[in-house]
Amino acid sequence: MELDWLKDFLALAEQKTFSRAAEGRHVSQPAFGRRIRALEDWIGTPLFVRGAQGASLTPAGAHFEPAAHALMRSLERARREARTVGAQDTATLSIAATHALSFTFFPSWVRQVMQSRTLGTLNLVSDSLEACEQIMLSGEVHFLLCHFHRDAPTRFEAGRFESVGVGDDVLVPLCAPSGSGQPTWSLPGSPADPVPHLAYSQASGLGRILGNCQTREPLHLATRFTSHLAATLTTMAREGHGVAWLPRTVAADDQACGRLVRAGPEHFDVPIEIRLFRSLECRNHAADALWAYLSDPPAS
Repeated sequence: MELDWLKDFLALAEQKTFSRAAEGRHVSQPAFGRRIRALEDWIGTPLFVRGAQGASLTPAGAHFEPAAHALMRSLERARREARTVGAQDTATLSIAATHALSFTFFPSWVRQVMQSRTLGTLNLVSDSLEACEQIMLSGEVHFLLCHFHRDAPTRFEAGRFESVGVGDDVLVPLCAPSGSGQPTWSLPGSPADPVPHLAYSQASGLGRILGNCQTREPLHLATRFTSHLAATLTTMAREGHGVAWLPRTVAADDQACGRLVRAGPEHFDVPIEIRLFRSLECRNHAADALWAYLSDPPAS
């Protein structure tokens, strides 16, 4: 049986005349009639009653019609899925990364990986953790690079996603220095004089981590500004608007130059991990090869 026969059958069942169905299928009426007859011969029974008023389905044709529709949908779906798999096998390696890591950790990490293996063409999608999680769950990327803390939940089920640690970071409370070089504000603050806080919004993974990690002593903070971008909070802290818990990977240069200083001792720091999550559903050869390398890196 040929696929065109099914398409012809469904066209005739809808149009009910050979002339209109043949025109819609862009084929001559005699050729169209021969293909309908070939389908009937293959099935072994007439599917249409021919008459002066056109063509109507026989009981066998009416029984076959829903099956023909289902076959066409199944074939189209199989073709789309096969094309997707083929495209994934030859397409770029897609990685979603949070903004904080896209501009700092990611370039050096990729350079380090490429010293040991060829990654091919990379496609980096940079967004908030909330958006990156949705992209990952939708199967649009192979990997997600983000900050991670065991006490902060993610949206990834263990059975659908694997992860591996690829680096370490720490959230440090920082603020602009005063004229004497000392921090403008000092933690933990007090109820009468709370420390102005530059906070992460709910879409931020760092905000999610800070919201689930308790410090060793109570903090007295007054939120003055929110953003899901660590870079924005860094600028606000540098301009003297308050204290922000910033990743060391983001604020290292500002600390080294004295533009930002600690607003509290190290027990206010929050150690975090940099992890790469992998979807078990969105895969290609390049993604599998990178995962194999990261899961069992060669001994240095």
